[in-house]
Parts: sequence; structure tokens; C-alpha cells
Amino acid sequence: AVIETVFKGFPLNVMYWAVREDGGFEVIDGQQRTISICQYVNGEFSFKGRYFYNLQPDEKAKVLGYELMVYQCSGTESEKLDWFQTINIAGAQLTNQELRNAVYAGSWVTDAKRYFSKNGCAAYGLGSKYLNGELNRQAYLETAIGWINNGDVEGYMAKHQHDPNANELWLYFQAVIAWVQATFPYYRKEMKGVPWGELYNRFKGVPYDSKKLEEEVTRLMLDEDVERKSGIYSYLLDGKEKHLSIRAFSPAMRREAYERQKGICPDCKEHYELEGMEADHVTPWHAGGKTTAANCQMLCLEDNRRKGGR
Repeated sequence: AVIETVFKGFPLNVMYWAVREDGGFEVIDGQQRTISICQYVNGEFSFKGRYFYNLQPDEKAKVLGYELMVYQCSGTESEKLDWFQTINIAGAQLTNQELRNAVYAGSWVTDAKRYFSKNGCAAYGLGSKYLNGELNRQAYLETAIGWINNGDVEGYMAKHQHDPNANELWLYFQAVIAWVQATFPYYRKEMKGVPWGELYNRFKGVPYDSKKLEEEVTRLMLDEDVERKSGIYSYLLDGKEKHLSIRAFSPAMRREAYERQKGICPDCKEHYELEGMEADHVTPWHAGGKTTAANCQMLCLEDNRRKGGR
């Protein structure tokens, strides 16, 4: 669509570039359009069966002479941020990481994008099965920085803005994926989007038995009470049931238990209306209890929350 627009002489959407301290530019919005034009001129793909080198001289001149509308954003980091927020309001819809890349433009961002942002980049080949988000909207880069710096993306980028390369981040990312593949060698689609970097930071030094972990993964995948299957991996490492979203008792199960108890809380022996009670597993899920009517009891709000440690 971009090349067709160029051939017809129609205008492309406005592009936004940030002026770097070294006099170069960082593309804030319009990177894919720029790359498409450059790749066509470089002979990397054809349009309607014709490569750039197949064109007549006047057609080549038309492509090379095509004018782009580019806004150059310069100033202090805070002034640039104001620029970019204005761009977003105007409808360019930049992601948070695209804004950060522009604010902290420099040698580090340029090198980091080589690993984490460009089509066919190394991070995509290595980790696309494990990460969510769009590569060309900087989701992989944002994820990796968040992992290595405990969620403080801006802090890490500010500290490393003028580093000559992003080797530290790239080596860290490789280590995370290698740890995941060694710890959970059998891949399942539920592994995509798990906060692997956070788990790596906390548990990389623990000598897990991957065979035993796989047995537990299989068992929990077959447990119908586990509604969030992707949470199995975090649960097996830190033991917190909240990751699993254990299936809740249905309204009918709660009503049945309430009537069976005649509204009496088995812990404090007081009577409550149905609205003043919550359903609880008689035998806890982690001890083999299932989310069934027979394993349901109604506790008053205070006792149930005390029991759950909330």
C-alpha cells in the first residue's frame, strides 16, 4: 500500500522524527513506511511484478523525488515528551515504549532496537513463543527492559541512554529464555505471555527438577478447577494459588450449602443472610478438594477472609 501511494503521488501520513544530540534522527512514528520505501528502492521486493531496477528512468525519478511530510521534534527531554503527547492526541497513537525511545534517543536505543524491534530481529527468533505484543510497536523491547530492571523501564533507559550498545540487555534476555527452556523444556501455548523475566530474577538460582515440574504441569493442565492455565508456571515456582484462578462455586452450589447449614456459619456459629456469607472449600483445593456442591461450605465474611489470610 505504501509503494502504491508513492507511485500515485498521493500523500502518506505525517511522520515524526526526534532530533538526536549527535545531529541524527530517531524515527518516532513512520518507521515501517520509511523502511518499506527504502527496501523497495534497494531491490528487496517487487511491486506489481517490477523491482525498482526494472523501472523506466522517469518512474525511478518519480519514486526518488517523492516528498515526505516530516516533523522534526527537538529540545529538552521534557519538551520532547510534550511533543510526543501532542502527537498521540492528534491520533498517531504511539505506544508508551515508542515515546520512551524518542525521549531517550541515543546510541543505546539504536542498538537495542537492532535486537528487539526490527523485522526478523534476534529477540523475535528466540522469544516470540514466550512474549506477547507487537514487535514493531516496541513491545518486546519494553518487556525486556521491564524484566531486567524490575518494572522501571524509564529508569533503566535514562541510566543507559548514552551507552555504546545494549549488550547487557541482550545477554540478559538470552539468559532468561535459556532458563525457561531448561526449566520447562516441553512447550505449551500457555507459556506465551508468562512474566518469565520476573520469575527468572527470583528463582534462577533454584535447582529445579524439570521432569518433576513437567509432571505437575500436566496434572494441573488436566485439573478442570484451574481456570488460568498460564498461571501454572508461576504457581509451581512460588506456590501462590492466586495465579491459577481456581474455579468459583456456582450460585446454585452456594445456595445449596447455605440451605444445608440453615444460614449458620460453621466457624463462629452465628446466623447470617446469604448476602453476608461467602463460599469456601471444605477440603482446600491444594489438598485435593474439588469445586463441587459436596465440598462447598458457607462462611461469614469475617471468618472466610481470616481463613484466607486476606
